[in-house]
Amino acid sequence: MLEEDIYKTIEKEGEGTYSEKRSKFLAFAIPVSSTDEVKNYVEQYQKKYYDARHVCYAYRIGERGELFRANDNGEPSGTAGKPILGQIDSRELTNVLVIVVRYFGGIKLGTSGLIVAYRLAAAEALDATEHVEKTINGGITLRFSYPLLNEVLRIVKEENPQVVEQLFDNDCVVRLSIRLSRLPRLVERYEKLVISSKGDLKIERDGD
Repeated sequence: MLEEDIYKTIEKEGEGTYSEKRSKFLAFAIPVSSTDEVKNYVEQYQKKYYDARHVCYAYRIGERGELFRANDNGEPSGTAGKPILGQIDSRELTNVLVIVVRYFGGIKLGTSGLIVAYRLAAAEALDATEHVEKTINGGITLRFSYPLLNEVLRIVKEENPQVVEQLFDNDCVVRLSIRLSRLPRLVERYEKLVISSKGDLKIERDGD
């Protein structure tokens, strides 16, 4: 099992093929991060493979995989999109779209045959990609006066969050991002600085 603040995805596209009784299945695994991207890719592949019988797909999106969909595109219900999604899930992947294009070979495969074909085609595409682990991050924004700059940056140096944005003037703003499991310690250290600075430092958490 993955740690709570880690997820697995792919960074590059992968392709696979599967043939059964003259039907040919072309599979494509694509990294995505939004449903708009999914829509655009699906439309592209539908135009590119306009002469195919079916263009089926499934996706899972979100650092915690909260968005997902399986589409059979005219195949019998549950025989295409669901087995494609099953391959994404069996590898514990997210932010992934898998499209499987079917060219009908004239011989019906039956329900079980379709499920196997779409599953194996999707597996070929996913196995052709490199799976990478990424961290789920949380963020805070610090607002403070210039005299506190050295203290703020000292904690940045010691805790090593990513500096997303910084503005140094009479009023300073520093926006930080850090792995979720390390966020409480970072916030705790800055909360102590809030106390010692008598409120001169203000902390805003992402989503507040």
